[in-house]
Amino acid sequence: MNKHKIMRIFLLLAGLIILICTGCSQEEEKELMFESNKEGELIIVAVGDSLTAGYGLAEEESYPAILGKKLRSEGYNCRVVNSGVSSETSSGLLSRIEWVLGLNPDIVILETGANDGLRGIDPEMVEKNIRDILFRLKDAEVITVLAGMKMVWNLGPLYVKRFNAIYPRLADESDIIFMPFFLKDVAMKSTLALGDGLHPNGDGYKIIADNIYPYVLEAVMKKQNL
Repeated sequence: MNKHKIMRIFLLLAGLIILICTGCSQEEEKELMFESNKEGELIIVAVGDSLTAGYGLAEEESYPAILGKKLRSEGYNCRVVNSGVSSETSSGLLSRIEWVLGLNPDIVILETGANDGLRGIDPEMVEKNIRDILFRLKDAEVITVLAGMKMVWNLGPLYVKRFNAIYPRLADESDIIFMPFFLKDVAMKSTLALGDGLHPNGDGYKIIADNIYPYVLEAVMKKQNL
């Protein structure tokens, strides 16, 4: 047994102890830990910040929930798990990536970096974090869909240019499936956002789920053809 598998088992056991003691708000993560997968079922873990978690909305309105229903309605034996954490940065995600791998995902949808950008974190740091995450996913033989992010212009043209270049560059150098912009057709549209103008509302998430669907379907086909 290699060191990565030993570490995942250790972290999974630690997580179970925490769940027993404190409980967990993500019911589907409990399912993955306590129930065996259905035969042939693919586990898709949607990883990210509040944009993935579905900030301000019921769980069923988040894009992972909508995506999971869409896949099942089309006859795909997939379970989509929402592993979004509000306010998380790429550094935070990097620190918990072994926990994510403990969920035994076949596919990971990776959405991260928006909070880094809004906080003005050095794009070089953001890129390094995401590159390390992608490396760990690849090392675990997980197929990854990377959702690109773009930053608001009021942070200055130089910062925005450096930040926006992160995702295409990582996509070029990695064996991943790349969605250029996670918030395509949703960003900056008040009718598709909550009152804060940043987080999508239910209608916004429906568009996001539709937009990301073909990329996830590509990942499913890739997994099935391995």
